[in-house]
Amino acid sequence: MAEDSPRQARQPRQPRQARSRARVEAILGAADRILSQEGYEALTMRRIAEESGAPVGSIYQFYADKGAVVDALGRRYLERYRTAIDALVERAVAGELTDPVGTMVDVYAELFRSQPGGMALWAGRHLSPGLARADEASNALIAEGLRRIVEQLTGVADDEVLPRATRVVVWAANAVLHEVHKGGGTADPGTVDELKRMLNAYWEDLRSRLREP
Repeated sequence: MAEDSPRQARQPRQPRQARSRARVEAILGAADRILSQEGYEALTMRRIAEESGAPVGSIYQFYADKGAVVDALGRRYLERYRTAIDALVERAVAGELTDPVGTMVDVYAELFRSQPGGMALWAGRHLSPGLARADEASNALIAEGLRRIVEQLTGVADDEVLPRATRVVVWAANAVLHEVHKGGGTADPGTVDELKRMLNAYWEDLRSRLREP
């Protein structure tokens, strides 16, 4: 059987001991580096073993094939975005978002920068159906978090304008940040500043619309 051929579908084994958790982190970290530096096609179970120092057989204990590794990486990337948006909502509730657009762009730009394997994965769109659905669900979750932030900052709840507006913000920010972080290079700060200018203008326009009777 080829090393990356499909196997019988099964749930990935969940590491329980500290040693197993450390091995899984090493495996996923190696996969992230390979994706960012060499690309999706270079990602094989043997290559992951070489990069992580884990025996190939031990990788198969946790992941049936490279697709399962990619799915696990994708879920980890998306969970970090969920955590970030929840933290931003908490800051808005606490009155700590004095520069909401600048803060949110900086948070997400750092997430893009710190996850180069994810950027390579999403740029190539090597997504399983499940991971593609998770991507869509994550974008919806981020848009919903932004809606909650806007409601907190303006005191206005609008079930028609806000869901549409926050989806547009997510799509626009994703497109720009994917572009400036592709290839694993350092993002041009000037381009990120242009994104902030664009979203600040949209934010001011949205606030004025929400104030309209």
